[in-house]
Amino acid sequence: MGYTATWRILEDIIIELRKKGVTIPPNVMTDLKSAKLMINISQAEGSTGEVTQKVEEYLANVEGYLITEAEKTFGSERVDEWLRRLEAAICEVCEVKEQEDKFILGVPRGQKWIRVEPIQSLPPERLKQLAQELNLTVNPQKDGRLVVYGQPEGIKEFLKRMTAEAIKK
Repeated sequence: MGYTATWRILEDIIIELRKKGVTIPPNVMTDLKSAKLMINISQAEGSTGEVTQKVEEYLANVEGYLITEAEKTFGSERVDEWLRRLEAAICEVCEVKEQEDKFILGVPRGQKWIRVEPIQSLPPERLKQLAQELNLTVNPQKDGRLVVYGQPEGIKEFLKRMTAEAIKK
């Protein structure tokens, strides 16, 4: 649901930009269509983490372009509203992943955790550095993903910073 919500928010931004006469480049539209296709594939039973990674890459590409254009067209107040909605959708993705994997060894009781899959623009080293800056603990897993855990405020800030960096690149 979180990826679908993110996709819909990005679609809404495109609609608003088009109403203002902004032309959306074909590569951005292709990435948005590819993201939708990969979201549908990821919902099929037996899909791999690679599919999820591709969804995140496509959505990050589209989001990066649209937020930049929206800032030029609408100003920061409207863009901040969209960013809040996007952040809520990303948190929804993390909650879904958290529900899928209820039991993680080594996470102290009372602490929040997320499982992060590194992408090209956010390699494991950078994710570990971000987590350390926020006093979070990182445990690498056999499948290449990272479990990041700590205080709830730290996890929220980690998600914000991770999203901001993915958008920049």
